[in-house]
Amino acid sequence: MVLNPYELLPNPYENLFIYYIQGVINDSNIKEASLYPDFIGNWEEDEFSFLFFSARCDELVEKIVAQDSELTLLDKYEMTGEAWHGEPIESYRSGNLCISPPWKIPFINDPKLKHILLDPGVVFGTGRHPTTEDCLKYIQYIFSKEHISNVIDIGTGTGLLAVAAATLGCKRVLAVDFNLLAVKTAKKNILLNSFEDKILAIQGRAEDFIFKTADLVVANIHYDVMRHLLEITQFFDHKWLILSGLLRSEVDRVLKKLKQAGVKVVELSSSFDSIWTTILVKGFK
Repeated sequence: MVLNPYELLPNPYENLFIYYIQGVINDSNIKEASLYPDFIGNWEEDEFSFLFFSARCDELVEKIVAQDSELTLLDKYEMTGEAWHGEPIESYRSGNLCISPPWKIPFINDPKLKHILLDPGVVFGTGRHPTTEDCLKYIQYIFSKEHISNVIDIGTGTGLLAVAAATLGCKRVLAVDFNLLAVKTAKKNILLNSFEDKILAIQGRAEDFIFKTADLVVANIHYDVMRHLLEITQFFDHKWLILSGLLRSEVDRVLKKLKQAGVKVVELSSSFDSIWTTILVKGFK
């Protein structure tokens, strides 16, 4: 359900200037770029880098590339944030949660609604992906059934699912992502929602954190990461697990591992096109 928003704050992603670079930019050059008020962030992926700005910064980027023989500027793009995300950035409802960008907060007279501010950043989405929406649905279901004290959010991205857990009353949430820009985006959203005393966002690998105590583990991640977690017995030593980010071809393999582990599959939820699936699992604790 999309709500009618009103403009509140300037949209920092009204215009994006994106520089696609072969190679990994060193820390000193990233530090120099971050001094520019128009700098948004740097996303590294498989030996490639994307520099994001809210205004054209050709001279700065050309200087950074010229200083490092291992860097090559492959292309540059100019577009709106909504074009980059491929969908409108606007308020929407998920059960009793209302998720809004901080520059489009709706007036809603409904005491049952709990509001979440979500800055989508430039890489990790608006929260409308089917896997994210299914995770939100299952998080609300679990919190409606019992008290959840500790949550681990693996592959936190924007931090939306971690913030949702804190909004619903969780006192301690660990939000983990291997991507540094994801962690920075999550930290921004944690601050926007005043949950810095409840949520810790850190960079790291999922395998290093599943041994932590948690009533609920949410893993909205690529199957290549999840299949390693499914081989670790301690992964199932939690009350609840939400496994998402699964393509249709991957679901049977995950269900086979869950059956071998002896845990209970409570429900499966698939997107309307049946491409994406989320699995709700009752763990051993």
